[in-house]
Amino acid sequence: MARRRRVKVIRTDISGKRTELKKVLLTLESLPDETGSIFFSALVLQGFFILKENTMTSSVFTKINSVLDAIDGFVWGLPLIILILATGIFLTIRLRGVQFSQLKFAIKSIFRKSDSKEGGELSSFKSLCTALSATIGTGNIVGVATAIALGGPGALFWMWLAALLGMATKYSECLLAIHFREEKADGHILGGPFYTCEKGVGAKFPRLGKVLAILFAIFGTMVGLFGIGTFSQVNSITTAVETFSSTVVGGAALATVSIPGIGTYSVVVVIASIVLAILAALVIIGGLKRISNVAAVIVPAMAVVYFVFGVFAVSCNISHVTEAFERIFQGAFGFKAVAGGAVGAMIVAMQKGIARGIFSNEAGLGSAPIAASAAKVDYAVQQGIISMTGTFFDTIVICTITGLTIVIGGILNPEILDPEKFQGFAITNAAFHALLPRIPGVVISFVLMACLILFAFTTILGWDYYSERCIEYLSKGKMTPVKIYRWLYIAAIFIGPYMTVSAVWTIADIVNGLMAIPNIISLLILNGIIVKLTADYFSGKRIYSIGYDFWNNPVADSEQN
Repeated sequence: MARRRRVKVIRTDISGKRTELKKVLLTLESLPDETGSIFFSALVLQGFFILKENTMTSSVFTKINSVLDAIDGFVWGLPLIILILATGIFLTIRLRGVQFSQLKFAIKSIFRKSDSKEGGELSSFKSLCTALSATIGTGNIVGVATAIALGGPGALFWMWLAALLGMATKYSECLLAIHFREEKADGHILGGPFYTCEKGVGAKFPRLGKVLAILFAIFGTMVGLFGIGTFSQVNSITTAVETFSSTVVGGAALATVSIPGIGTYSVVVVIASIVLAILAALVIIGGLKRISNVAAVIVPAMAVVYFVFGVFAVSCNISHVTEAFERIFQGAFGFKAVAGGAVGAMIVAMQKGIARGIFSNEAGLGSAPIAASAAKVDYAVQQGIISMTGTFFDTIVICTITGLTIVIGGILNPEILDPEKFQGFAITNAAFHALLPRIPGVVISFVLMACLILFAFTTILGWDYYSERCIEYLSKGKMTPVKIYRWLYIAAIFIGPYMTVSAVWTIADIVNGLMAIPNIISLLILNGIIVKLTADYFSGKRIYSIGYDFWNNPVADSEQN
């Protein structure tokens, strides 16, 4: 009851009066599917125009920020953190540590040639790259920096733990997405947690399955439109461009332009927003095939470049690596906190590390299964084990490099971790400069800017695809709302640089958490199917085909026993 009352208060604070949510939902429900989806998308986008700081009084803006922080703290409180970790632990135990025992096999399988007879639109490699395009983004550079700045070096440990457990979660959700996917007459694949909820959970609990599916699709649309997909990525891109431009001109003031009703911004930010919107539009309009083709080239190339650059920076400061790990583990458990503050410090490190870790690798969110469902495979397990490597590459590899660089940078120059002096991308940028003093600053800033831009750009593309599939589900397969949504998405990219940064990241965290809830519930309900499919595949029997009805046709189940 306490949670319900708190939500009511929050709604009241945002609008100034009680929001008649039920009436809004009833109105949307009464509209035709197509109109309802369009109206919903427009409503979502319209709501975020209120976040423009320069068009508000400071008191209103402060009030909205405080409300958003309260919601964020509630959504990402201990209950959700425990739920995500507990789900990862539970699935790890149920699957006998599949993320460890089958990791070598999974990496080998990435480059397996597909001769699937069960349909699909993409190779396993392109499907993984499409998923990685959405996961390897600003979270790897900016998100890690934010986590360490707010939660201390110990936040990196909790990112690792969330990733290792999250690999089992990622495996499970992608496996189910394949198993419950649908294929249209033209070969177009429809799959993701909304179908897992509707067809999997819904087969046993019809109402619950449908509610979970709709909630996931709504939250997925929100995450894409103004969460991970647009505002946070665009803000990071334009900030990186502006930071690099300032480095080039030696700290001199950049030329500015005044936008009526919005504010004054540097010319490079305005140009960057226009170019970014145009490039994104050229790819997005081409659909899944074009997105996957672009991702298959950019993602591996830039991941390798950033990894090599990071390894080089850390190697040049190898004498500080041991101290860095000491700070990470000490910070994770609050050992360096003042007397009586160890528990509090640990909770903060845990909260920020897990939240940013999930923001980066998206394990448990249910996003990667949307891309995984399009893979050309004969058995759901085949893509499940490939998809779980995405979490490994994202967090254990890429985020670790960023984290070590920042922690070592903090050892060399403690000011780097001072939130009053450095925030977001500036932290990572300063850390690399501290670790590589002999390399010209312009070169370092350019490499980091290029990596962040391309990481963030592919994330924009990937999340457009995810949110389009959510819209397609909400509109029951109608493509007109999807096409309209694409232009709303492109518009959101264009206005991204002019949104308030603090609000952007807070909103991204909120919708991330909300999206995870229906997905995790479906994983827990369907865990028995996950175990059966896994045991069936690795035993070599391979009785269960994609789409096998476990609820109503347990014949093969008896055969397996």
